[in-house]
Amino acid sequence: MFSHIMLGSNDIARSKKFYDATLGVIGCKPADPNDKGRLAYVHAGGRLIITRPLNGEPATAANGGTIGFAMNSAEQVNAWHKAGVENGGEAIENPPGMRHTSMGDLYLAYLRDPDGNKLCAMYKAA
Repeated sequence: MFSHIMLGSNDIARSKKFYDATLGVIGCKPADPNDKGRLAYVHAGGRLIITRPLNGEPATAANGGTIGFAMNSAEQVNAWHKAGVENGGEAIENPPGMRHTSMGDLYLAYLRDPDGNKLCAMYKAA
């Protein structure tokens, strides 16, 4: 359904540190700014792009929006969360752990990136 997700950043260097660390946990290579100053992370057919807003206004987080990243294990969720907190992210909601949902048992962790975007790491337990 999605070709890519693009998020605004007010500080590309700060975002690079955060996303290089958190997405490195799932196997993404560190991103280097392209000629437009954007960071592009590519993994498993997905693309996450970090950019300064084109209109010159400050980047803001979506109210009610969450971007979820698929993980291979509860341990990977924990490593993602730890990398995020250690690299400028903010732990939010409950600590990483199992949630019993209508979608089944999910191991989840939530962070806000340095610009306030809400992120989730999710492992669907067998």
